[in-house]
Amino acid sequence: MGATEVEVLTARDVPLGGPRAMTVRRTLPQRTRTLIGAWCFADHYGPDLVADSGGMDVAPHPHTGLQTVSWLFTGEIEHRDSLGTHAYVRPGEINLMTGGHGISHSEVSTPGTTVLHGVQLWLALPEAQRHAPRDFQHHAPQPRRVEGAELRVFLGTLAGETSPVRTFTPLLGAELLVDAGATVTLDVDPAFEHGLLVDEGAVRLAGTVLKPAELGYVPTGRTTLTLTNESDHRARAVLLGGTPFEEEIIMWWNFIARTDEEIRRAREDWATGDRFGEVVGYDGAPLPAPELPTTPLKPRRNPR
Repeated sequence: MGATEVEVLTARDVPLGGPRAMTVRRTLPQRTRTLIGAWCFADHYGPDLVADSGGMDVAPHPHTGLQTVSWLFTGEIEHRDSLGTHAYVRPGEINLMTGGHGISHSEVSTPGTTVLHGVQLWLALPEAQRHAPRDFQHHAPQPRRVEGAELRVFLGTLAGETSPVRTFTPLLGAELLVDAGATVTLDVDPAFEHGLLVDEGAVRLAGTVLKPAELGYVPTGRTTLTLTNESDHRARAVLLGGTPFEEEIIMWWNFIARTDEEIRRAREDWATGDRFGEVVGYDGAPLPAPELPTTPLKPRRNPR
């Protein structure tokens, strides 16, 4: 695999949540790439000192047409949703929430958290399941040692490890800890496209070195991926993969839909209806939806 086959996506800084927003680095979506498999959204944050940043305090907000994937490196986040779930996001444990027809939730870093560091990811639901009922899953994958690295597989299968977490399209999600100066080669599904999001260190993917907060995209057709840690300390990255998601989607605010009309209806339902349910236990008001643009929202897909 040559260097020209790795597309490097750089992050942009985005405020997360309302007036008490923390800043995150967003690598998906971008104009040049909307999805990697069904992965349609990737926020990367920290390590942030909570004493300086104020931590995470995202008031109840809605979702449609997607699954959220929460994965932490450091810290702890309290999760509440309109399914009635009250759970915690902790390092090395995946929380996956399904908000097909509609769900709402809040995310707040816990009082004991001094450093917050992790990723927040979304999965687009395919047409047949995009109105799926509310659901919540939790899994703590065991670390798996391979030559040159340690990995935790939170979705799909890698290096003989398979996650029990249910998804609606073929997917891969794993945290990789690559030893200083080490090279690791992983067998992967050639039907998958992949993205490697680097958190710490400098990681060479084929002939391209990816720096922290960069995401390297690799198209389908590869049976192996080779990563080299160019750093003199351990590197950390998150490997995402999946079969290409061929459907057009509209992403606006916290909604994924197929038409402008569906987005506008979801916004109205959040303001006036009970479609998204109630989050019990959060101290504060829900987030109001932003104003919609005056021109119709248009669907997007990856370049062919």
